[in-house]
Amino acid sequence: KLIQNGYAYLINNHVYFEVKKFKDYGKLSNKKLEELIAGARVEVSENKNNPEDFVLWKPSKENEPYWESPWGKGRPGWHLECSVMSKKYLGDKFDIHGGGRDLIFPHHENEIAQSRCANENETFANYWIHNGFITKSNEKMAKSQRNILRINDLKNNINGQVLRLALISTHYKQALDWNDRLINECQNTINKWYESYIEIKKPILIPEEYLDPLYDDLNTPGYIANLHKLYEKSQKGDLRDKEIFMSACNF
Repeated sequence: KLIQNGYAYLINNHVYFEVKKFKDYGKLSNKKLEELIAGARVEVSENKNNPEDFVLWKPSKENEPYWESPWGKGRPGWHLECSVMSKKYLGDKFDIHGGGRDLIFPHHENEIAQSRCANENETFANYWIHNGFITKSNEKMAKSQRNILRINDLKNNINGQVLRLALISTHYKQALDWNDRLINECQNTINKWYESYIEIKKPILIPEEYLDPLYDDLNTPGYIANLHKLYEKSQKGDLRDKEIFMSACNF
């Protein structure tokens, strides 16, 4: 359909998306077309009409998986795989699309381009959420670095409440460096908060101003700062203040 609609072309059994045909390309990453890097995450190919064009379908190499197609045996480009899966399970457009910050460009830009042009829609996803990475000693985790943290190992060594607090201590868009200092600080915080522990037997309304950070792009560090304020208030106040603090922690 992309070929039929004039957004893609065939060269040497490769099918490429012609980026300049899509007027909104670069909108998600806030980049102009001339700023885009040719061949990002794919091999630069002499088959392309333009360096910024990306592959939709390519011939399979020897011993690679392949599917029959009008252009011979081959396989889809990795951007196209995601568009096909989302269309199959979520439809032509859907509400929330997420992923790591490293996928904004080129992967998500390409997803938007090919999906909107194939489906002839003005929208692909209504909201885009991109998370930062958990690093270790300020280095991105990778198998090649042998610094991967496995959740089962963490569960065996760290209290679940401490683990949860550590994971939300930084805004989801930002990198979170995993280290002993972080865990110790979160453990001390949990220990301190338990000083105000009481059992709540009925729903307690949390004042809206304390929830406001969560309405602001899920600002969890801001909410944790409010929990510290509620804790201090519970130490000086009455039973009602303790109930509000516990309800906010459970929230």
